[in-house]
Amino acid sequence: MNYDVIVIGAGPGGIFATYELMRLHPGLRVVVLEAGHELSRRRCPISEGRVSACIGCKPCSIMNGFGGAGAFSDGKYNITNNFGGTLYEYVGKQEAIELMEYVDRINVEHGGQGTKLYSTAGTAFKKLCIQNKLTLLDASVRHLGTDINYVVLQNLFDELSDKVEFRFDTAVTDVELIDGGYRAVFEGGFVEAPSCVISVGRSGSAWMEHVCDRLGIPTSSNRVDLGVRVELPSVIFDHITDELYESKIVYRTEKFEDNVRTFCMNPHGIVVAENTNGIVTVNGHSFEDEARKTENTNFALLVSKHFSVPFKHSNDYGQSIARLSNMLGGGVMVQRFGDLERGRRSTASRIEECTVRPTLAATPGDLSLVLPKRILDGIIEMIYALDKIAPGTANDDTLLYGVEVKFYNMEVELDRNLETCHQGLFVIGDGSGVTHSLSHASASGVYVARTIGSRL
Repeated sequence: MNYDVIVIGAGPGGIFATYELMRLHPGLRVVVLEAGHELSRRRCPISEGRVSACIGCKPCSIMNGFGGAGAFSDGKYNITNNFGGTLYEYVGKQEAIELMEYVDRINVEHGGQGTKLYSTAGTAFKKLCIQNKLTLLDASVRHLGTDINYVVLQNLFDELSDKVEFRFDTAVTDVELIDGGYRAVFEGGFVEAPSCVISVGRSGSAWMEHVCDRLGIPTSSNRVDLGVRVELPSVIFDHITDELYESKIVYRTEKFEDNVRTFCMNPHGIVVAENTNGIVTVNGHSFEDEARKTENTNFALLVSKHFSVPFKHSNDYGQSIARLSNMLGGGVMVQRFGDLERGRRSTASRIEECTVRPTLAATPGDLSLVLPKRILDGIIEMIYALDKIAPGTANDDTLLYGVEVKFYNMEVELDRNLETCHQGLFVIGDGSGVTHSLSHASASGVYVARTIGSRL
């Protein structure tokens, strides 16, 4: 065996698994294989202003590389069992919280000092939500911001780079069972170890399905989240974001009784495009640096769809809708809420006259030609519900970007150690279907590292 542990993927799960392994057993031979670039080489031509639309870089530096898809995110670490995954079902509720709090301490020690830990505990805003048929989920959230999140990741990499071997631009094509361990195969070679930790994130969903099929690892169908990203003047939500920063609000629609929720709130932030396996979707970022803040706030409104037998290709369903948006809009599409309500497409002139200045160059269009009616009806209901607690949300000039899709892996069958049916093969992070957030993914990496360490 070349190594003691192979880690596939350098996202939050892989980083914290590696960090904890080195803390517990500094002499371990650990190799981290990552399809993307190291952090200093991750650059998006859109964010650098060199192009106005996604040109399909391979690999996409927003989605791949050290730090994973979370590297250029808003850097929000939610400490809660109420959303972000089901890690607590494997490790227990108290241990899950303790693992997330441990991750938070590591982040603070590596550059997150001075960032604020927000909490929904004891807020009067919760009562206001209940009075308007909305539910505010309890959580504590550490907001690093995209800029400080980058600093934390760079400091973690600097600490680990002389202790473990990182191989960037190394896309693993397969994982094979061998006598006494595992072989990770990539173009031009392979590595072997008795333990293997897979942490490939959402962008590795198709690859993860392939590995599970080939190794006979049972999986179950998971969900897909579909929706839009809302952008409006920050003053409309300031009374909420100043106190809570990230508010997870859920609304149950009257028409279909579907749950619609807010997700990834970015006060004074920007809307961004991201490329997942050639499909362009929309997301949002915000910053701690006052100089980089904007006059807008953005957040996602998502509807979760769970599919029943015989259908089990939820990601394919989400991808087909995203492709339709890409086909009609050449990438991300944007529409004024007033135009959507009037049943007309937005035009370049209407967007130009809009009082909300868009932070992403997107194609004006008609979201009703892209999103299924049930999804769109739920989003419209939710906008009017939010308007009761944040008047102005349902203004004509509120911008809706589409589509936002959150892909989830098929949920991999794992035991309480997050171990597959093959001893020594672990699957963590969002690639497992168990976690759906930075904090849960990072915590799962710590947990598995401690399991591996306890067996040495």
